[in-house]
Amino acid sequence: MAPRGALFAMLSLLAAEVAAGSGCARPAGGEEPAPDESRERQAMVREQLESRGIRDGRVLEAMRSVPRHRFVSKALRPVAYADMPLPIGRGQTISQPYVVAYMVETLQLRGGERVLEVGSGSGYAAAVLSRIAAEVYGIELEPELYERSLATLRELGYANVQLRCGDGFQGWPEKAPFDAIVLSCSAESVPGPLWSQLKEGGRLVYPKGGAGWAQDLVVVTKTPQGPSERVLVPVRFVPMRRAD
Repeated sequence: MAPRGALFAMLSLLAAEVAAGSGCARPAGGEEPAPDESRERQAMVREQLESRGIRDGRVLEAMRSVPRHRFVSKALRPVAYADMPLPIGRGQTISQPYVVAYMVETLQLRGGERVLEVGSGSGYAAAVLSRIAAEVYGIELEPELYERSLATLRELGYANVQLRCGDGFQGWPEKAPFDAIVLSCSAESVPGPLWSQLKEGGRLVYPKGGAGWAQDLVVVTKTPQGPSERVLVPVRFVPMRRAD
C-alpha cells in the first residue's frame, strides 16, 4: 500500500485530470449509485466508526444513510467510502468519515436543534447533520464549492439545509442563535461573532491551531461562567480563511 501522503497526491492528480478533461469534476445528479455503494456504506460504518467507538445511534444511522460518493468527483467515487480524506478542489477536502462522525457525535445532538457549520465544503457534513438536527446552516467561502454543494444537496433532497457563500468568521447572525456550531476548518481561537451566536449551554467543536500538524479537536461549551473547553484528539484541517 502506498504511504498516505503519496496516495492522497495520486488521488488529487486523478481528480485534476478528470476536471481538465471534462471541464468540471463535480458530483453529478441523475446518476444511479453503483450497485454495491450501500454495502460499502454499511461496511464503512461497521469497520471505521463502530469499531473505533462511535456509539450514538443517530450519528451511525446518519452516516449509513448519506451517500458520500455523491459529494466527491466521479473519478474518486471508487474510493468514496475509504478511510481517508479526499480532495474536492480549491485546496479543500472532504474529511475522513470517522472524523465527520466523531465531530457530529461530540455535538451531542438529540434532534430539533439549529446547527451552523463553517467551511461546509462539499456539503457532506451538512447532509449528515441534517439527518439529526432540525435546521442546518452552512457557510462556504469558495464560490465554486458553494455552487457545487448547493446543487448536490438540492439533487439529494436535503431540504433542511441552507447554504450561503461568504466569510464564515462572521457566522450567520440572521439565523442565530444556534444550539451547536462546528468548524470544518482550523482556527487559533473561537471567532467572537461565532461565540456570540451560540446559545447558552450550546457546544462548539473546532480544530484548534494554525496551519500544519499542531492542531487539536476541541469542544467548547457555553456556560453562565464562560467557555468550558475540552481537548479531544489531534487532527489536521485546512485553516480558516477570511474574505478579501
